Amino acid sequence: MAYKTVTPPVGGKIINQNGKLNVPDNPILPFIRGDGTGPDISAASQRVFDAAVLKAYGAKRKVVWFEVFAGETAFKKLNNWLPDDTVEAFKEFLVGIKGPLTTPVGGGIRSLNVALRQMLDLYVCLRPVQYFTGVPSPVKHPEKVDMVIFRENTEDIYAGIEHAGGTPEAQKILDFMAKEFPKDFNKVRFGTKQKAEEFWKTVGAKDFPSDVKVGIGIKPVSYSGSVRLIHSAISYAIKFKRKSVTMVHKGNIMKFTEGAFRDWGYQVAKQYFGAVEIDGGPWCKIPEGKPGAGLVIKDAIADITLQQVLTRPEDFDVIATLNLNGDYLSDALAAQVGGIGIAPGGNINYISGHAIFEATHGTAPKYANQDKVNPGSVVLSGEMMFRYLGWTEVADLIIKGLNGAIASKRVTYDFARLMDGAKEIKCSEFGDNIIAHM
Repeated sequence: MAYKTVTPPVGGKIINQNGKLNVPDNPILPFIRGDGTGPDISAASQRVFDAAVLKAYGAKRKVVWFEVFAGETAFKKLNNWLPDDTVEAFKEFLVGIKGPLTTPVGGGIRSLNVALRQMLDLYVCLRPVQYFTGVPSPVKHPEKVDMVIFRENTEDIYAGIEHAGGTPEAQKILDFMAKEFPKDFNKVRFGTKQKAEEFWKTVGAKDFPSDVKVGIGIKPVSYSGSVRLIHSAISYAIKFKRKSVTMVHKGNIMKFTEGAFRDWGYQVAKQYFGAVEIDGGPWCKIPEGKPGAGLVIKDAIADITLQQVLTRPEDFDVIATLNLNGDYLSDALAAQVGGIGIAPGGNINYISGHAIFEATHGTAPKYANQDKVNPGSVVLSGEMMFRYLGWTEVADLIIKGLNGAIASKRVTYDFARLMDGAKEIKCSEFGDNIIAHM
């Protein structure tokens, strides 16, 4: 690949060999600093990563960082929100990390994060949620939260198939429904001018819109997309000796999208992992004599799950769910263990090996260039990245360092304001504190 705006550094290239990553001692890892607070947290995090690699392996291994651009920084520098070189770098070098990005307002790319996920087919959004002792939490027993969310990353309403009410595109879909699916069209409450006018008259409006305005969205949920997500979740649970996989869905209402996701999930458990039904089903369990023996595969309705992760968090371990449910659930769980500021995330294609790990919070522009915010989200995303690469010694040191830094009560403002006896330090100083506790 001939790059036009960036030049790759000299180093080794990660290769996917038959579904397994071959990682050299000097891997080139693309990274995006991010917008707003991105430069601050990325700088602190990169120092943590390099220190952990050095402590774990000495001079034998070293990451070769390759900076690429996206978001507001890319637009200012290259007049392009998501340059081709950036996408190609992640394609070529397989694994990388990014800070938070600003998404353009008023047209163009709907979301840079979603665009990257779809361009590289990163079908798993991996969101581990765990508690670090001493972190302020709004719940009584945050230590009971230890879950890993597998959020489907490319389908559901995040596919972006929607049209604004009153546009010709939306009207074409309404016309098609009226002709081909009249029973379904009748469920569109104000899908005709007559129905809309009747409503405005009932509320006493004299000056009401004469046109039909119904926003239309399409929610695609495929067999293939569901199978690969749920297969990945069960495989992860077996590899890391977790106790259960819960498929979270709203299939009681959306029977042929979310309900299908659930049904296909049970098929995956039986067909690929030899699971057998418990007490007549539908819950399943992998029997003795097979890899992952004892692993329970079950399901739960999304709204009940959001309640039970508060009241009975110990009942959940690995969670497999669709895009929107996963978005709600991962942020709600992050609040239980200290907030989105330290919530890590990874976007992964376990088949091709491509992965982008990322801060899960926003850019927080009001704190930009103040060396103030918590770098924990990027730090922990890096921990996920090194574990994904098989550099577990590095990942373990990052966890050890972060635990020690929090226990020392020398922390960034978001923790300091809620912890008794804590001292507030800068973002860069918190990075140094993590390193000191490795």
